[in-house]
Amino acid sequence: MRSPLAYVRGIRRPEAFHGHGVVKDFFEGWYVKAVDARQDARWAFIPGVFRGRDGDAITDEAFVQVLDGATGRSWYHRYDVTEFSASADDFDVRVGPNTFNRSGLHVDLPGVSGDIAFTDPFEPWPVTWRRPGIMGPYAWAPLMECYHGIVSFGHGLDGVLVADGVEQDFSGGRGYIEKDWGRAFPAGYVWLHSNHLAGEPDASLIASVAIIPWLRSSFRGFIVGLRIHDRVHAWSTYNGSREHRLQIDETHVRWSLSGPSGLLEMSAERVRGGLLHAPVRTRMHERVEETLDATVQVRVTAPNGRVVVDTVATSAGLEVHGDLDRLLAVGAR
Repeated sequence: MRSPLAYVRGIRRPEAFHGHGVVKDFFEGWYVKAVDARQDARWAFIPGVFRGRDGDAITDEAFVQVLDGATGRSWYHRYDVTEFSASADDFDVRVGPNTFNRSGLHVDLPGVSGDIAFTDPFEPWPVTWRRPGIMGPYAWAPLMECYHGIVSFGHGLDGVLVADGVEQDFSGGRGYIEKDWGRAFPAGYVWLHSNHLAGEPDASLIASVAIIPWLRSSFRGFIVGLRIHDRVHAWSTYNGSREHRLQIDETHVRWSLSGPSGLLEMSAERVRGGLLHAPVRTRMHERVEETLDATVQVRVTAPNGRVVVDTVATSAGLEVHGDLDRLLAVGAR
């Protein structure tokens, strides 16, 4: 059981671990993305922990998931929960011999190993008392199914991974870190990210829309952040933005929204990826296909009609999963 002080501290520190004292119905995972300078090598490492019950059976486990975006291969490495540790004050995670913190990552896994240093300070989503991170005021809601945090919109990389005996050089590459924690992933959602927007070397785009349980009903909630020129432009359920179009078919996700920063139009091409595990109420379940090879057309038109961004995002992570019919049918808030 977490103390009220620990709960408040966790809201103010989305990058840190929120599970100290929680013994069941909980997961937490950090999504650590690394792309080399040529965008030839694209990796996502997801360290985390799950604490659950399936009837009388204890389904606790720690894990490191791996997605090789260049090949679409994925791996799920289980560890005993005692081999997991994480700080409640900062981004500092250990799973077995693998470590992830502000300095960089060290992985020692079958098929891939090495060290990548993070060469720049992290660029998180701003945290204030009123809006503590990407969740905004919803971060204060105590019964949300899933919480989300942006640890770093982008940072430089340096180091080497060895994959299947071949060295991959990440000097001059680009990294990104986000995370999720709570009881389970949404029943239906779309998620995408890229910090490789052509012509905008420091830009980073994160976007998600999901079915959000709320009291005895649910609604379609969305959060989009575009960090460009040291400013975060946000389109979200909580800042007065509204959706104009959300269309999902076999080949594309097309989505347009308007908000304080103007009109945002996105068209993401769906491509096949690797299969990842995601938390359901009783266990980690193999069900989510994710790619690191998507492309996204991105256009932002300011309220005064000026086109701020009109580009293509590459090496994009994209997940489209779950009850999509319900996602499209449920009302947005």
